[in-house]
Amino acid sequence: MKTTRLVIALMALSTAHLTGSLAQTEKPASAATAPPKILLLVHHQFKFGSESARQRLEVGISRACDHFAVPNSWIDLQSITGPPDALSFDPFDSFEQVETAFLVWEQLFASHPRLTQLQEQIRALETSESTLIAVRRDDLGYRVNRIDLRKARFMRVQEVRLGPGHETDFVEASKLLSAAYEKIDADMPWVVYQANVGMPTPSFLIFVPMHALKENDNYLARAPKLREAEGEVGFDRMQQIARDAYRSTESNLYYVSPETSHVLKEFAAGEPAFWSRKPSSDAKTSATKGTPKGAPGKGAEEKQKQ
Repeated sequence: MKTTRLVIALMALSTAHLTGSLAQTEKPASAATAPPKILLLVHHQFKFGSESARQRLEVGISRACDHFAVPNSWIDLQSITGPPDALSFDPFDSFEQVETAFLVWEQLFASHPRLTQLQEQIRALETSESTLIAVRRDDLGYRVNRIDLRKARFMRVQEVRLGPGHETDFVEASKLLSAAYEKIDADMPWVVYQANVGMPTPSFLIFVPMHALKENDNYLARAPKLREAEGEVGFDRMQQIARDAYRSTESNLYYVSPETSHVLKEFAAGEPAFWSRKPSSDAKTSATKGTPKGAPGKGAEEKQKQ
């Protein structure tokens, strides 16, 4: 974990929230394209130099799953910064839906032993894997209803770990920052999740979807206005929270990989040029034989075994 103080963390968060072409629409996104209520996030780290092999396996998984009644979708995020890794961003509406997905995947693995073998090929390339479940905090974030995940091409993911008893400090800092952005009418949404299981608590995850990396360039022009909007009192309060509440933060940048994602047809239809894929003859053959190239959730079957 790369350790920083709140001032650095909030500056990093601010840098990601830059222009109006952020992954959003003029109208509020539908429930299918908005940030989910429950997020199952699987973090994979891979051996150096294994990226192309992992990519081939994951593409096979995604395309084969197009031919099966899989219980959930996922968006695959590939690292740009930090070590070579990937995040499987799996949206759910409830914990009941998560449980149902685990049960269905257990049946699929039982029916198709080849599927487990294919997953093991991916795991042979991994150096670590961890899974967490987080719940969306509707009282936090900024203009969340304008986020449309179909339009995301990049994602900044920031992890914030707090000292015990400091959750209210994070909430205060988040609201101070949101208020400053409202004052300058910045159209740059982000969504906040609170870790429920799978990592030390209290911990929060901040997701900033972006349509293009050039959005970061505009922060330099907006920074003076943002500081002015915060005011001296607000800025000093955020520094105090930095000293008292924050244990560590880490911020990394990912790109969205449509080839290794598995999304609903209705979701893909909103941005067909990006999300739609040409059929793979290999995937069709594999699906016909009942041997898909893998499974979403990247770790769901392991959770079920536990």
